[in-house]
Amino acid sequence: MSCSGIGLITLNQALAHYSSVKTLKPMTVPLIQAHQHVLAADVQSAVSLPLFTQSAVDGYALRSEDLLAGITKFELVGEIRAGIAEHVEIQTGQMVRIFTGGKLPDSADTVARQEIITRTENLAILNQPLEKGTDIRYQGEELTVGTILANQGQRLSSGLIAALSMAGVQEVQVYQQPKIAVLITGDEVSTQLDNESKVFDANAPMILTWLKEQGLNDIHLEHVIDDENILTQALSNAMNHYDLVITTGGVSVGDYDLIRPVSMALGAKEIFWQVAQKPGKPLYFAEYQKEHHHAYLLGLPGNPAAVLTCLAVHVSTLLATLQGSHSPMPAWKKARLTDSVKQDSREQLLRMVVNVNDYGQLTVSKLGKQQSHMLSNLNQANVIVRIPARSDTPLLDYVDFIAL
Repeated sequence: MSCSGIGLITLNQALAHYSSVKTLKPMTVPLIQAHQHVLAADVQSAVSLPLFTQSAVDGYALRSEDLLAGITKFELVGEIRAGIAEHVEIQTGQMVRIFTGGKLPDSADTVARQEIITRTENLAILNQPLEKGTDIRYQGEELTVGTILANQGQRLSSGLIAALSMAGVQEVQVYQQPKIAVLITGDEVSTQLDNESKVFDANAPMILTWLKEQGLNDIHLEHVIDDENILTQALSNAMNHYDLVITTGGVSVGDYDLIRPVSMALGAKEIFWQVAQKPGKPLYFAEYQKEHHHAYLLGLPGNPAAVLTCLAVHVSTLLATLQGSHSPMPAWKKARLTDSVKQDSREQLLRMVVNVNDYGQLTVSKLGKQQSHMLSNLNQANVIVRIPARSDTPLLDYVDFIAL
């Protein structure tokens, strides 16, 4: 098959293929270790929040009956601090000093904030009227026992972890994160230019840092030259020991584009090859299974802009599905296109800048230097914009984008 454009699948078709990927197994881990994992089960609260009725301010706890009776001068009979178990009860004409978060005595039902109290050593004077229940946080007013705190398929952000921790959750069931092998192929790719025909490697640092931004750390990186025997050994090791293998380069139709034939010779089953998108057409996706081990191979093109695009659109979708996310597909948003864009026979994925105009609308503006070997516009680009393929229907004012 050539790379001429005949027989390409659409971007939507490619993304749909990832929905059949098998989710990794669940495991139970301490909450603090679950950051960036995806929940494998709903999490319910075993407690009510607040845990007990408490003061919302630094002030003085009193009885509303005294307010109704017109009492304004009160005897101070103790102090209640947050986190300290105190058993203070108040009688008619009495107040107790209480601090924010302090447990309210059963005999009190109102708190006067300290700003409206004048006090001497053992006497407190209320300087303005109060309603019953003022400045109190009631037990269970935020949530009750059994409330769903987080749902299966949600990714655990730092904020969600804090919410679970506040409810006393100490461990959660999450899906395993994939072990990933990254193979950078090509004789020309190097970290040091030992001859004038080599180029600096942008793909390895981009992929490694991008994966770490997704919370993934179990990553094996290897540079592989264009030698069939060496590639065979590297791919065999990767597919047999890792859940996901990401390669760059070697997936087109040249004499040294060996990823596809070598992987299939090792037993990989091709799911698709070549997508009607620009950049990133010669994208290769395959499945590998041997005995009890299951792995996926995603062969990315070698040009760094194509790698970046495929990371944001394809790898993100595949990773989300592997980890059990309930919304694995890219979260496309709409924005007004401010510039004219020449359409192509393939769908384009262009690096652009998103802004908000004077009318509060999201707008996207194109950047130069969009060729697949160029990355310098990333000092400005913050989104990837989806431009439909050329058709009889003119390009609409509004286009889809995802954040970079």
